[in-house]
Amino acid sequence: MPEQFYQDPYQTRLATRVLRHDDAGLVLEDTLCYPLGGGQPGDSATLTLADGATLRIADTRRDRETRAILHQTEGDVRLVPGTEVTLDLDWDRRYRHMRIHTCMHLLGVVIKAGVTGGNMTAESGRLDFSLPEGMELDKDHIEAEVNRLVAADLPVTVKMTSGEALQAQPELIRTMSVTPPLHLPEIRLIEIEGVDLQPCGGTHLARTGEVGRVRVKKIENKGARNKRVVLELVD
Repeated sequence: MPEQFYQDPYQTRLATRVLRHDDAGLVLEDTLCYPLGGGQPGDSATLTLADGATLRIADTRRDRETRAILHQTEGDVRLVPGTEVTLDLDWDRRYRHMRIHTCMHLLGVVIKAGVTGGNMTAESGRLDFSLPEGMELDKDHIEAEVNRLVAADLPVTVKMTSGEALQAQPELIRTMSVTPPLHLPEIRLIEIEGVDLQPCGGTHLARTGEVGRVRVKKIENKGARNKRVVLELVD
């Protein structure tokens, strides 16, 4: 079953239970919190106990070996297994991540070149591109084209494929620095209707119009043919 942040990335509250809580982090039966990955930061949230006490989740990570989602809590409190809690996502922060992440896909549509890296915060995001020889980037053109795709209010949907099928469509893999887990029977694809389809594990908006207006903050040289483009939300 897909994790809750994939089933409904707009869900902000969840009643759940503690599985374990130790120095590695807090593991819940289910969670809304997206773990750090794919350039998207881990979510923050608040846990409320039955007696009204609260516990702050500062970050969320995934254990590389067990694949368990580890919530990094503030303070020295340790909850016992079976404790019932209510999880409230830091929605304003997550929603800005969703806006930026969806916008990064649009940036990749406008700049047709291989992506060598990327990262994002709640305010801005950047992609590094390996440009073909002779290709130049125009800041005003990029900004205008990304905002045009935002204004088009295109639907953003999830599709599933297999690693085998994805290997037969290598053109869908834009990121040169990270290869999707092609050994898996199911791989998640994000489709922006009519303009983009690529594997991605982040959380995204339902429509591009929710991104809002963005601007190109800067374009930097990161090597002879490598350019970094930084976009930021206007509001």
